Amino acid sequence: METSNVKKIHDFDQSIWLDFIDRKIMDSGELKMLIDDDGIRGLTSNPAIFEKAISSGSEYDEDIKKLAQEGKTNEEIFYGLAIADIQRAADLFKPVYEQEVRGADGYVSLEVSPHLARNTQGTIDQARALWKAVDRDNVMIKIPGTAEGLPAIRQCISEGININVTLLFGLERYEAVADAYISGLEDRVKADQPIDSIASVASFFLSRIDVLVDPMLEQKGETGLKGETAIALAKKAYETYKRVFASDRFRKLEEKGAKPQRLLWASTSSKNPEFSDVKYVEALIGPKTVNTIPMETLDAYRDHGQPDFRLETDLDMASQVLEKLAQAGIDLNAISQQLEDEGIEKFNKPYDKLLDAIDKQKEKSLASA
Repeated sequence: METSNVKKIHDFDQSIWLDFIDRKIMDSGELKMLIDDDGIRGLTSNPAIFEKAISSGSEYDEDIKKLAQEGKTNEEIFYGLAIADIQRAADLFKPVYEQEVRGADGYVSLEVSPHLARNTQGTIDQARALWKAVDRDNVMIKIPGTAEGLPAIRQCISEGININVTLLFGLERYEAVADAYISGLEDRVKADQPIDSIASVASFFLSRIDVLVDPMLEQKGETGLKGETAIALAKKAYETYKRVFASDRFRKLEEKGAKPQRLLWASTSSKNPEFSDVKYVEALIGPKTVNTIPMETLDAYRDHGQPDFRLETDLDMASQVLEKLAQAGIDLNAISQQLEDEGIEKFNKPYDKLLDAIDKQKEKSLASA
């Protein structure tokens, strides 16, 4: 059988994770098939994914009824369902986790409540609780890379919790996230704790950047730059990654077994129909990175993807794109903050919708009990 185009990406030292979870994909054996045939090496989830999974079918009804009868709150019911799914997915990915360099891949991510995005202590408390409840070495707890999230990331890393930092849109914040990760490792070393089994990724969101910036470029007559901003930022972020994790500061940690915090490309489905449906996968294939892609993008890449090293091509062009944006009066720091605020809202809405759906299902089940 010919090797899948998706699986070929792994030959370029990039890992493809699936940005999707539901019970159907596990019950049917499809997830196991994606791991075996397409070389999928991890999985990410978020409130919107769980909302769709729980609201669109009846697979969760019995568990909602059971948890409701135990007197659980709507949020407790949600996390009860999510933790069970995440544990099951983590077990499916355990053989990947144990391949090659132990802990390089095979991770499954579960996010703290999006309502905690501006709450440092609340984030720390829930990350600890989820980490303990899931109880799997190959799980990452997702924490947004907000200003309030930075100390939470550092604290959780210092406690040995694997972290997927989410909602990154800008270069300054990305570098602060890398610093929080390294600081957390240093805190752990000072406490005489091992650091050789901790893993983290920094999730840089792509297509949403172009969705916001491209209309501004059109207004300014800079149509030649359409669809270029996100990829340019990603390439510059990778330059930062290489610099930070080649530093003497990190090398001291590496000698004790620390792994670099890999960049993960997220929001990689093309939102603009004018663009290729595999645009954000093709452009950013490069070593020691991760790309998490939704099912439709994975299917498209399997059909017509053309894997090759591209992450470090045209770096001068990436710099020029960012310079031209500045010259056009587009403030990327302001853009990054706007996208972060909107991103939190985009996760809050499906999360609240999910809790509402659970509430309705809970009332129905308790009425029929």
